[in-house]
Amino acid sequence: MRYRILGSTGLRVSVVGIGTWQFGGEWGREYSQPDVDAILDQGRDSGINLIDTAECYGDHLSESRIGDYLSRHDRSHWIVATKFGHHFNGFMSRDDRFSAADVLAQLEGSLRALRVDRVDLYQFHSGSDALFQDAALWEMLAAQQRAGKIGHLGISILGKGSEWQARQAREVGAEALQVIYNRLDRRPEQLYFSHAQRDQLGILARVPLASGLLSGKYSPGTKFPVTEVRGSFDADKVDRDLAEVERIRRTEVPAGIPMAQWALAWCLKSPLVSAVIPGCKDADQVRSNAAAAELVPGD
Repeated sequence: MRYRILGSTGLRVSVVGIGTWQFGGEWGREYSQPDVDAILDQGRDSGINLIDTAECYGDHLSESRIGDYLSRHDRSHWIVATKFGHHFNGFMSRDDRFSAADVLAQLEGSLRALRVDRVDLYQFHSGSDALFQDAALWEMLAAQQRAGKIGHLGISILGKGSEWQARQAREVGAEALQVIYNRLDRRPEQLYFSHAQRDQLGILARVPLASGLLSGKYSPGTKFPVTEVRGSFDADKVDRDLAEVERIRRTEVPAGIPMAQWALAWCLKSPLVSAVIPGCKDADQVRSNAAAAELVPGD
């Protein structure tokens, strides 16, 4: 495993982390505690030390599974990142909850679910620019940092993007940006990288495998079930993306290198990207994802 410092936080994160939306039950299967234990055990054994979750991956369900694990293992090994701003109603249904009072309640709920006294990285989660501009919210979060319940603040930017939030990150005390970044979506290079470099913001690349499309497992015409997130994607765009994936596989991926590992390492070519946080369905995928670090040149 390789490690990078996350912006100005001082946190030394593994370049491959573990994304945990799937633990909330919206990716086509339910996860038991033994399933989660196996994934996190393999992550630890592979040198991974970064877990990314959110209060709305289930109603604190993902956090609760992680918290159960942390309560029985060495907490000091793990850098735990979670997010705030939404209330889980059901499958792919959320309400915005970004007021200072709502987020304070979410923070307390996350600390209880995770069974920790402090969240290492607490992230504004896919909110609009209007919601971002609430001074009372950021004042409350700064107070919780002073109280020791939050280590560092970050911004997980909406999928459609907000260059303005990246420009304002330092103004609200954020030290990291989480953005969708992968070989099929290179917009962050124009939208965010210059701000990250100027303000020493660490970048966490989410969806680095383009929701699995860059795994090399799917071909044009693939239909995803409506019982999982990808079932809500535009089918024509998925077909176009999968055709592009096939072109990339033929022309860019070296022979003998698994496409998923190549795609993760591709995101890490820029030293501004501190880590990728792919999801994973089981321990074998964690092991394979971790192996992508071997393709990343030393910093």
